[in-house]
Amino acid sequence: MSTPQDTKPDELAGTEQPFVQHLMELRDRMIKAILAIGLMAAVLALYPGPGALYDMLAAPLVETLPKGATLIATNVISPFVVPIKILFMAAFLLALPVVLYQVWAFVAPGLYSHEKRLVMPLVISSTLLFFIGVAFCYYFVFGQVFAFIQSFAPKSITAAPDIEAYLDFVIGMFLAFGLAFEVPVAVILLVRMGVVSTAQLRQWRGYFWVIAAVGTALVTPPDAGSMLMLLGVVGALYEVGIVAAQFFVKHTKPAEDSSPETGSDSTPP
Repeated sequence: MSTPQDTKPDELAGTEQPFVQHLMELRDRMIKAILAIGLMAAVLALYPGPGALYDMLAAPLVETLPKGATLIATNVISPFVVPIKILFMAAFLLALPVVLYQVWAFVAPGLYSHEKRLVMPLVISSTLLFFIGVAFCYYFVFGQVFAFIQSFAPKSITAAPDIEAYLDFVIGMFLAFGLAFEVPVAVILLVRMGVVSTAQLRQWRGYFWVIAAVGTALVTPPDAGSMLMLLGVVGALYEVGIVAAQFFVKHTKPAEDSSPETGSDSTPP
């Protein structure tokens, strides 16, 4: 007859092995994601190159500067460090689908079938929405913001922005607009988790507009045009999120029919 002491090592071995396997799989997924980012960085380093990427990023500001004015570097290593930062930022954005896929592949085995039907569309849609938010900021917002700022500059001041300060500003704006475009995904998740209902979201529409107005005023420069643009987009995405939440909840409900093998209601383990 076995004693509790005899069975203890087997119990520990049975619990440790899956944990070690999960760690090994997590390591492999992280390595693949890092390799994807590194590959994109190598490609971008060859073409168009770090300098060209910075010129592309700075183009909306340079176009609004006075004739002959350029950006400056106040730090000795900034002309090298800043383009490299932009290179890896662009590489991460290009490799983002691969990175998200690795995250999805790691967590998918632990999800139920109805949860898998929800996660993958949300991963794809959240990625696309973030890219759309960044593109909207770069192509539509930057031009108006920089033109507004330059219109207030006194003629006795020559504008010469620092490249590191400009990079920080751009990253902050990209994050603000990219995350603002994630409103439909946030609405869907809140409804799917049962935190709120679509009826409540419609009732709270007025409160949302007030909160959105305050938020856009905080994250955007002192330019009424960019604030109104972001506020209008966020409000429209809120309405899209309500409609999309109804669709997702309807098509991702867990199965409630009987089990084909036992004939009784099945419950998740």
